Amino acid sequence: MSLFSIRFEYPYLLVIPLIIILISPFLYRLIKKRRPVLLFPYASRIKNIKGINIKSGDFTFFLQILILVLLSLAASMPRYVKGEYRYFTEGIDIMIVLDCSTSMEALDFDPKSRITVAKEVFRDFIDSRKNDRIGLVVFAKQAYTQSPLTLDYKALKTLIDPIRTGVIEDGTAIGNAIAVAINRLRESQSKTKTIFLVTDGDNNAGNISPLEAAELAKKFGIFIYPIMIGKDGPVPYPVGKDFFGRTVFRNVEFTTNPKLLQEIAAKTGGEYFEAKNYEEFRNTFPKILDSLAKSRFEETSVYENQTDLGFYLLIISFFLTLILLTVFSPLRKFPS
Repeated sequence: MSLFSIRFEYPYLLVIPLIIILISPFLYRLIKKRRPVLLFPYASRIKNIKGINIKSGDFTFFLQILILVLLSLAASMPRYVKGEYRYFTEGIDIMIVLDCSTSMEALDFDPKSRITVAKEVFRDFIDSRKNDRIGLVVFAKQAYTQSPLTLDYKALKTLIDPIRTGVIEDGTAIGNAIAVAINRLRESQSKTKTIFLVTDGDNNAGNISPLEAAELAKKFGIFIYPIMIGKDGPVPYPVGKDFFGRTVFRNVEFTTNPKLLQEIAAKTGGEYFEAKNYEEFRNTFPKILDSLAKSRFEETSVYENQTDLGFYLLIISFFLTLILLTVFSPLRKFPS
């Protein structure tokens, strides 16, 4: 809510000063009616004694109402905003679809696992972007949106750290994951909408076929770039712990399906990539972005240089209260 250049953090609290102002005449009549009166035989002379102000009660009531109004206004947290502007930026809408099945714990990138390296590369990728809206979908047997499309890269990076394998029931539902990402991109106004699908296995779960999901992406003009992460053949994989609590590894070979990922890319106009080491994986995202056209989308923002008016209202209330307690205190009505 705004009033000229003033914005209120809690605008619904503005009803409080309004109520105070509306009921103040009623309170004034009620207080004045019940105010005790002390009769003096020489009232005209007493009125002229220094220190007595017969009408000061009216002013103190006004001060009390003013203090209450100022305090209630301060509670609504008013801010003076120096301006609002609308700007245009160049960017691409990107949904990262990250496989979180337990096979992502394989140590292809010794001493780091696939999931650890994927999170590191994703963070570096975010740091390299400026105007691209980025979102994140995580999946195993089910798929979930970890973050919708956003330009708030700082908030997005905080959502990467909690990602773990084993949190979602194990499996690889590639079709479902693509469908969730499509749902986030289908209403995008960007000319370029992309899905970066990072996985290390074959589709073995979900109720949506990966190729059906790819057809749906094509209808919405979404490009899919599948990235197969991990080395071929047997790789070290944690299978449990020994008597001393140390992790035991065995060489395990996981089922992959590069052909499926190639078909997904071909259907949507994307491209298939393989990342068998850290450098290949880190360089994949820039390669994809270099081949994509950029589009314009509009964002609205507010200048950060704002002034907190609530602080000044509290200062004014404080000094008015001091005046009320010192100058108009009942103890000062009579001369010493």
